[in-house]
Amino acid sequence: MINRPRRLRKNPIVREMVAETRLSKDMFVYPYFVVPGKGVQNSIDAMPGISHFSADTLVKDVEAGLKLGLNKVLLFGVGEQKTEDASSCYHDGSLVANAVRELKKAFGNDIYVITDVCACAYTTHGHCGILKDEVVLNDETVAVLAKMALSHALAGADMVAPSDMMDGRVGAIREKLDANQFIQTAIMSYSIKFASAYYGPFREAADSAPNKGDRKSYQMDFRNPNEMMREAFLDEEEGADILMVKPALAYLDVIQQLKQQTQLPIACYNVSGEYSMVKAAAQAGWIDEQKVTMENMYAFTRAGANIIISYHAREILENKWM
Repeated sequence: MINRPRRLRKNPIVREMVAETRLSKDMFVYPYFVVPGKGVQNSIDAMPGISHFSADTLVKDVEAGLKLGLNKVLLFGVGEQKTEDASSCYHDGSLVANAVRELKKAFGNDIYVITDVCACAYTTHGHCGILKDEVVLNDETVAVLAKMALSHALAGADMVAPSDMMDGRVGAIREKLDANQFIQTAIMSYSIKFASAYYGPFREAADSAPNKGDRKSYQMDFRNPNEMMREAFLDEEEGADILMVKPALAYLDVIQQLKQQTQLPIACYNVSGEYSMVKAAAQAGWIDEQKVTMENMYAFTRAGANIIISYHAREILENKWM
Protein backbone atom coordinates (compact mmCIF):
# COMPACT_ATOMS: atom_id res chain seq x y z
CA MET A 1 0.00 0.00 0.00
CA ILE A 2 1.15 3.50 -0.89
CA ASN A 3 -1.35 5.33 1.31
CA ARG A 4 -1.02 4.52 5.00
CA PRO A 5 -2.68 7.22 7.13
CA ARG A 6 -1.46 5.43 10.26
CA ARG A 7 2.06 6.71 9.57
CA LEU A 8 0.97 10.08 10.94
CA ARG A 9 -0.56 8.47 14.04
CA LYS A 10 2.58 6.53 15.01
CA ASN A 11 3.41 8.38 18.22
CA PRO A 12 2.41 11.49 20.24
CA ILE A 13 5.03 13.70 18.60
CA VAL A 14 3.81 13.23 15.07
CA ARG A 15 0.17 13.29 16.18
CA GLU A 16 0.67 16.71 17.76
CA MET A 17 2.55 17.96 14.72
CA VAL A 18 -0.27 17.19 12.29
CA ALA A 19 -3.23 17.96 14.55
CA GLU A 20 -5.79 19.89 12.53
CA THR A 21 -7.67 21.34 15.51
CA ARG A 22 -5.92 23.43 18.15
CA LEU A 23 -7.21 24.42 21.56
CA SER A 24 -5.82 27.33 23.57
CA LYS A 25 -6.48 28.72 27.04
CA ASP A 26 -7.14 32.06 25.34
CA MET A 27 -10.36 30.61 23.92
CA PHE A 28 -11.97 30.08 27.34
CA VAL A 29 -14.46 32.28 29.18
CA TYR A 30 -15.36 31.25 32.73
CA PRO A 31 -18.87 32.01 34.07
CA TYR A 32 -19.52 33.23 37.63
CA PHE A 33 -22.70 33.65 39.69
CA VAL A 34 -22.56 36.77 41.88
CA VAL A 35 -24.73 36.99 45.04
CA PRO A 36 -25.25 39.56 47.82
CA GLY A 37 -23.21 39.65 51.02
CA LYS A 38 -19.61 39.25 52.06
CA GLY A 39 -17.48 36.18 52.48
CA VAL A 40 -19.92 34.04 50.49
CA GLN A 41 -18.80 31.04 48.49
CA ASN A 42 -21.57 28.47 48.46
CA SER A 43 -21.53 25.34 46.32
CA ILE A 44 -24.32 24.86 43.80
CA ASP A 45 -25.75 21.36 44.23
CA ALA A 46 -26.82 20.94 40.61
CA MET A 47 -23.40 22.01 39.30
CA PRO A 48 -20.61 20.21 41.17
CA GLY A 49 -17.51 22.38 41.43
CA ILE A 50 -19.38 25.64 40.76
CA SER A 51 -20.32 28.15 43.48
CA HIS A 52 -22.14 31.36 44.24
CA PHE A 53 -19.70 34.17 45.09
CA SER A 54 -20.09 37.50 46.80
CA ALA A 55 -18.02 40.27 45.25
CA ASP A 56 -15.13 39.93 47.70
CA THR A 57 -14.71 36.17 47.31
CA LEU A 58 -15.19 36.57 43.57
CA VAL A 59 -12.12 38.79 43.44
CA LYS A 60 -10.07 36.16 45.27
CA ASP A 61 -11.25 33.37 43.00
CA VAL A 62 -10.64 35.39 39.85
CA GLU A 63 -7.13 36.16 41.11
CA ALA A 64 -6.44 32.42 41.38
CA GLY A 65 -7.81 31.93 37.87
CA LEU A 66 -5.63 34.68 36.47
CA LYS A 67 -2.56 32.85 37.69
CA LEU A 68 -3.66 29.95 35.49
CA GLY A 69 -4.18 32.19 32.49
CA LEU A 70 -7.96 32.41 32.81
CA ASN A 71 -8.44 36.11 32.09
CA LYS A 72 -12.01 36.33 30.75
CA VAL A 73 -15.11 36.01 32.94
CA LEU A 74 -18.85 36.15 32.33
CA LEU A 75 -20.93 37.47 35.25
CA PHE A 76 -24.51 36.59 36.22
CA GLY A 77 -26.33 38.33 39.06
CA VAL A 78 -28.34 36.22 41.50
CA GLY A 79 -30.38 37.46 44.44
CA GLU A 80 -31.44 40.95 43.41
CA GLN A 81 -34.93 42.12 44.32
CA LYS A 82 -37.40 40.66 41.84
CA THR A 83 -39.98 43.05 40.40
CA GLU A 84 -42.52 43.06 37.61
CA ASP A 85 -40.53 45.62 35.65
CA ALA A 86 -37.04 44.12 36.33
CA SER A 87 -35.81 47.54 37.46
CA SER A 88 -33.23 45.99 39.79
CA CYS A 89 -31.25 44.80 36.78
CA TYR A 90 -30.09 48.26 35.80
CA HIS A 91 -29.66 50.29 38.96
CA ASP A 92 -26.21 51.70 39.66
CA GLY A 93 -25.59 49.52 42.70
CA SER A 94 -26.63 46.20 41.21
CA LEU A 95 -24.72 43.07 42.12
CA VAL A 96 -23.19 42.76 38.67
CA ALA A 97 -22.24 46.44 38.43
CA ASN A 98 -20.57 46.31 41.85
CA ALA A 99 -18.76 43.08 40.96
CA VAL A 100 -17.45 44.67 37.75
CA ARG A 101 -16.14 47.64 39.72
CA GLU A 102 -14.40 45.39 42.23
CA LEU A 103 -12.77 43.28 39.52
CA LYS A 104 -11.57 46.31 37.60
CA LYS A 105 -10.30 47.93 40.79
CA ALA A 106 -8.32 44.81 41.63
CA PHE A 107 -7.04 43.79 38.21
CA GLY A 108 -7.58 46.62 35.73
CA ASN A 109 -7.04 45.54 32.16
CA ASP A 110 -5.58 42.19 33.22
CA ILE A 111 -9.14 40.88 33.44
CA TYR A 112 -11.69 41.05 30.62
CA VAL A 113 -15.17 41.30 32.09
CA ILE A 114 -18.27 40.22 30.17
CA THR A 115 -21.73 40.66 31.69
CA ASP A 116 -24.92 38.78 30.94
CA VAL A 117 -27.76 41.08 29.93
CA CYS A 118 -31.16 39.51 30.58
CA ALA A 119 -34.12 40.15 32.87
CA CYS A 120 -34.95 36.57 33.90
CA ALA A 121 -33.22 36.67 37.30
CA TYR A 122 -34.78 40.06 38.10
CA THR A 123 -38.47 39.46 37.38
CA THR A 124 -41.06 38.03 39.75
CA HIS A 125 -42.28 35.64 37.05
CA GLY A 126 -38.85 34.46 35.84
CA HIS A 127 -39.33 35.34 32.19
CA CYS A 128 -36.66 37.18 30.23
CA GLY A 129 -38.70 40.34 29.80
CA ILE A 130 -41.69 42.43 30.78
CA LEU A 131 -44.80 40.26 31.04
CA LYS A 132 -48.33 41.46 30.34
CA ASP A 133 -51.36 39.18 30.01
CA GLU A 134 -48.96 36.21 29.87
CA VAL A 135 -47.13 37.68 26.87
CA VAL A 136 -43.49 38.81 27.03
CA LEU A 137 -43.46 42.30 25.54
CA ASN A 138 -40.63 42.78 23.09
CA ASP A 139 -40.02 46.52 22.75
CA GLU A 140 -40.62 47.33 26.41
CA THR A 141 -38.12 44.62 27.33
CA VAL A 142 -35.54 45.92 24.86
CA ALA A 143 -35.65 49.32 26.56
CA VAL A 144 -34.90 47.67 29.92
CA LEU A 145 -32.05 45.63 28.47
CA ALA A 146 -30.44 48.70 26.92
CA LYS A 147 -30.48 50.38 30.35
CA MET A 148 -28.98 47.24 31.90
CA ALA A 149 -26.18 47.10 29.34
CA LEU A 150 -25.39 50.78 29.90
CA SER A 151 -25.24 50.30 33.69
CA HIS A 152 -22.68 47.52 33.20
CA ALA A 153 -20.63 49.64 30.80
CA LEU A 154 -20.66 52.52 33.28
CA ALA A 155 -19.29 50.13 35.91
CA GLY A 156 -16.42 49.16 33.59
CA ALA A 157 -17.58 46.06 31.72
CA ASP A 158 -15.54 45.34 28.61
CA MET A 159 -18.31 43.46 26.86
CA VAL A 160 -22.04 42.93 27.31
CA ALA A 161 -23.82 39.74 26.31
CA PRO A 162 -27.58 40.00 25.72
CA SER A 163 -29.12 36.55 26.25
CA ASP A 164 -32.83 37.39 26.14
CA MET A 165 -33.61 36.71 22.46
CA MET A 166 -35.83 39.77 22.04
CA ASP A 167 -36.04 41.18 18.51
CA GLY A 168 -33.88 44.25 17.95
CA ARG A 169 -32.08 44.25 21.28
CA VAL A 170 -28.57 44.27 19.81
CA GLY A 171 -29.29 47.40 17.80
CA ALA A 172 -30.89 49.12 20.78
CA ILE A 173 -27.97 48.27 23.06
CA ARG A 174 -25.43 49.44 20.47
CA GLU A 175 -27.31 52.71 20.05
CA LYS A 176 -27.54 53.24 23.84
CA LEU A 177 -23.85 52.49 24.38
CA ASP A 178 -22.70 54.69 21.51
CA ALA A 179 -24.92 57.58 22.61
CA ASN A 180 -23.19 57.47 25.97
CA GLN A 181 -19.66 57.31 24.51
CA PHE A 182 -19.14 53.59 25.13
CA ILE A 183 -18.18 52.93 21.54
CA GLN A 184 -15.44 50.50 22.65
CA THR A 185 -17.78 48.32 24.73
CA ALA A 186 -18.28 45.17 22.68
CA ILE A 187 -21.43 43.11 22.28
CA MET A 188 -21.38 39.32 22.31
CA SER A 189 -24.88 38.39 21.27
CA TYR A 190 -26.59 35.15 22.19
CA SER A 191 -27.64 35.08 18.56
CA ILE A 192 -28.79 31.47 18.27
CA LYS A 193 -30.17 30.53 21.67
CA PHE A 194 -32.51 27.60 21.76
CA ALA A 195 -35.47 26.84 24.00
CA SER A 196 -33.48 23.97 25.42
CA ALA A 197 -33.87 21.38 28.17
CA TYR A 198 -30.12 21.66 28.84
CA TYR A 199 -30.53 24.77 31.03
CA GLY A 200 -31.98 23.06 34.11
CA PRO A 201 -28.98 23.32 36.48
CA PHE A 202 -28.39 26.95 35.48
CA ARG A 203 -31.94 27.90 36.36
CA GLU A 204 -31.37 26.51 39.84
CA ALA A 205 -28.05 28.35 40.11
CA ALA A 206 -29.48 31.66 38.87
CA ASP A 207 -32.95 31.30 40.44
CA SER A 208 -34.34 32.19 37.05
CA ALA A 209 -36.85 29.49 36.09
CA PRO A 210 -40.18 30.86 34.81
CA ASN A 211 -42.92 30.19 37.33
CA LYS A 212 -45.49 29.81 34.60
CA GLY A 213 -45.30 28.80 30.95
CA ASP A 214 -42.09 28.43 28.95
CA ARG A 215 -39.74 30.52 26.84
CA LYS A 216 -40.60 29.15 23.43
CA SER A 217 -42.15 32.41 22.21
CA TYR A 218 -38.72 34.09 22.30
CA GLN A 219 -36.01 31.43 22.53
CA MET A 220 -35.51 29.49 19.33
CA ASP A 221 -37.12 26.33 17.98
CA PHE A 222 -34.27 23.84 17.48
CA ARG A 223 -36.01 22.39 14.42
CA ASN A 224 -35.49 25.51 12.26
CA PRO A 225 -32.02 25.81 10.66
CA ASN A 226 -32.97 28.66 8.32
CA GLU A 227 -34.40 30.72 11.16
CA MET A 228 -31.19 30.17 13.13
CA MET A 229 -29.10 31.81 10.44
CA ARG A 230 -31.61 34.64 10.03
CA GLU A 231 -31.35 35.45 13.74
CA ALA A 232 -27.55 35.50 13.57
CA PHE A 233 -27.44 37.71 10.50
CA LEU A 234 -29.88 40.20 12.05
CA ASP A 235 -27.62 40.51 15.09
CA GLU A 236 -24.62 41.01 12.82
CA GLU A 237 -26.45 43.79 10.95
CA GLU A 238 -27.40 45.44 14.26
CA GLY A 239 -23.80 45.67 15.41
CA ALA A 240 -22.92 42.49 17.28
CA ASP A 241 -19.17 41.93 17.53
CA ILE A 242 -19.39 38.21 18.38
CA LEU A 243 -22.16 35.72 17.62
CA MET A 244 -22.97 32.95 20.06
CA VAL A 245 -24.60 29.52 19.74
CA LYS A 246 -26.20 28.15 22.91
CA PRO A 247 -26.23 25.28 23.87
CA ALA A 248 -23.10 23.95 22.21
CA LEU A 249 -22.82 20.19 22.38
CA ALA A 250 -26.12 19.27 20.73
CA TYR A 251 -25.66 22.00 18.11
CA LEU A 252 -22.24 21.43 16.60
CA ASP A 253 -23.86 21.46 13.17
CA VAL A 254 -25.20 24.95 13.84
CA ILE A 255 -21.77 26.21 14.92
CA GLN A 256 -20.28 24.81 11.74
CA GLN A 257 -22.98 26.26 9.52
CA LEU A 258 -22.64 29.68 11.11
CA LYS A 259 -18.85 29.54 10.76
CA GLN A 260 -19.24 29.07 7.03
CA GLN A 261 -21.55 32.07 6.67
CA THR A 262 -20.07 34.83 8.81
CA GLN A 263 -16.72 36.52 9.26
CA LEU A 264 -17.44 37.43 12.89
CA PRO A 265 -15.93 35.40 15.75
CA ILE A 266 -18.20 32.65 17.01
CA ALA A 267 -18.71 31.79 20.66
CA CYS A 268 -20.39 28.69 21.98
CA TYR A 269 -21.81 28.15 25.46
CA ASN A 270 -21.07 24.75 26.96
CA VAL A 271 -24.14 25.02 29.17
CA SER A 272 -24.98 23.79 32.66
CA GLY A 273 -26.82 20.64 31.57
CA GLU A 274 -23.91 19.56 29.40
CA TYR A 275 -21.51 20.26 32.26
CA SER A 276 -23.56 18.55 34.96
CA MET A 277 -24.15 15.42 32.88
CA VAL A 278 -20.40 14.95 32.53
CA LYS A 279 -19.92 15.55 36.26
CA ALA A 280 -22.66 13.13 37.26
CA ALA A 281 -21.44 10.36 34.95
CA ALA A 282 -17.87 10.84 36.15
CA GLN A 283 -18.92 10.71 39.80
CA ALA A 284 -20.74 7.46 39.09
CA GLY A 285 -17.59 6.03 37.53
CA TRP A 286 -19.19 5.61 34.12
CA ILE A 287 -16.83 7.85 32.14
CA ASP A 288 -13.35 9.31 32.31
CA GLU A 289 -14.08 12.97 33.12
CA GLN A 290 -10.87 14.37 31.69
CA LYS A 291 -11.14 12.51 28.41
CA VAL A 292 -14.81 13.29 27.86
CA THR A 293 -14.39 16.94 28.82
CA MET A 294 -11.52 17.45 26.43
CA GLU A 295 -13.25 15.54 23.66
CA ASN A 296 -16.13 18.00 23.99
CA MET A 297 -13.80 21.00 23.95
CA TYR A 298 -12.13 19.85 20.76
CA ALA A 299 -15.53 19.17 19.22
CA PHE A 300 -16.52 22.80 19.81
CA THR A 301 -13.42 24.23 18.21
CA ARG A 302 -13.45 21.65 15.41
CA ALA A 303 -16.99 22.78 14.56
CA GLY A 304 -15.74 26.36 14.27
CA ALA A 305 -16.02 28.05 17.68
CA ASN A 306 -13.40 30.70 18.41
CA ILE A 307 -14.58 31.20 22.00
CA ILE A 308 -15.75 28.56 24.47
CA ILE A 309 -17.78 29.58 27.51
CA SER A 310 -17.50 26.62 29.86
CA TYR A 311 -17.80 25.74 33.54
CA HIS A 312 -15.02 23.21 32.86
CA ALA A 313 -12.49 25.94 31.98
CA ARG A 314 -11.02 26.34 35.46
CA GLU A 315 -10.41 22.65 36.07
CA ILE A 316 -8.99 22.19 32.58
CA LEU A 317 -6.27 24.72 33.36
CA GLU A 318 -5.83 23.71 37.02
CA ASN A 319 -5.36 20.07 36.12
CA LYS A 320 -3.30 20.81 32.99
CA TRP A 321 -5.59 18.78 30.78
CA MET A 322 -4.40 20.68 27.69
